[in-house]
Amino acid sequence: MKKEIHPKYYPDCKVTCVCGHTFTTGSTEPAIKVELCSACHPFYTGKQKLVDTARRVEKFTAKVKAQASTAAARKGKKAKKIKRDTKKSKKEVVVKTRDIKKIAQVKLNKK
Repeated sequence: MKKEIHPKYYPDCKVTCVCGHTFTTGSTEPAIKVELCSACHPFYTGKQKLVDTARRVEKFTAKVKAQASTAAARKGKKAKKIKRDTKKSKKEVVVKTRDIKKIAQVKLNKK
């Protein structure tokens, strides 16, 4: 190994968990603090434990609530089409008619 390029190795690194469990291992850090260990992890204990880092659960519930409120205010395609059709049906339609006599004379003269 080359000298002075590798970090210092601590063979007796002390790992401390939030639950109070401690053990030693080898690491490049002299001490490590963790939130979950094998003594309190749900996979190993079989007990459910809610770990909320950086308010993720609260952010998720707020996002779901906001999405539900906007979905209630939003209208679907069918509702928009019905509204548009009723608006068109109420509209007064003006049809421009040509002078029927002139059209008839033109057709007769061409024969």
